[in-house]
Amino acid sequence: MSTNHRLFGKSLTPIRVHMDEDDAKSTLVHNLFTHTNELTRRELVIVCIGTDRSTGDSLGPLIGTKLSERKLQRFHVYGTLEKPVHAVNLADRMKEIEQSHYRPYILAIDACLGRVNSIGKISLANGPVQPGAAVNKQLPAVGDIHITGIVNIGGMMEYFVLQNTRLFTVMKMADTISDVIYSVDQQLPHRTKPTSLLENLKPNIFLKTKKETPF
Repeated sequence: MSTNHRLFGKSLTPIRVHMDEDDAKSTLVHNLFTHTNELTRRELVIVCIGTDRSTGDSLGPLIGTKLSERKLQRFHVYGTLEKPVHAVNLADRMKEIEQSHYRPYILAIDACLGRVNSIGKISLANGPVQPGAAVNKQLPAVGDIHITGIVNIGGMMEYFVLQNTRLFTVMKMADTISDVIYSVDQQLPHRTKPTSLLENLKPNIFLKTKKETPF
């Protein structure tokens, strides 16, 4: 769970839409596709942060579960209802990602608290998200880019607020964000596998060739 205050990189104005807006999905799809379209030599990883022990903080694992049930061709998903990524295991999961993926480009997803008139808004921006900031936890920043969804009011009694967040709001937001990511995934080109330096220097005589078979 993150707060809603200045999480975004200075070089990019955050894109923010309300989940009920008619063009919310298309706007997010366009901008996320723009972020990721040219990353053909990097592995795209989604880290859905949160826990199902708190309604307000379950946005991430709900999205992760919905994405895991679809056949994604480019995005690798971490953080589901069954295997959440949360405060206790976040550092270990990030090490696992770095070791398992080639130059991972990470999209972090987290719920956040904000103003009452901002509940239901979804933001996409450059830079990492700071998990746990809303409840004063010191956790590693996560992500090259991030998506956050404002699920309730921030500013006081955050634990109580998270426990009393409407499940309807969280579920609807999870549907919206997972649909956006799936749409982007289906449009992205397949990843170009990097050629190693050794392979580039290998003389032609050592390359395997297909023997001709006489008829």
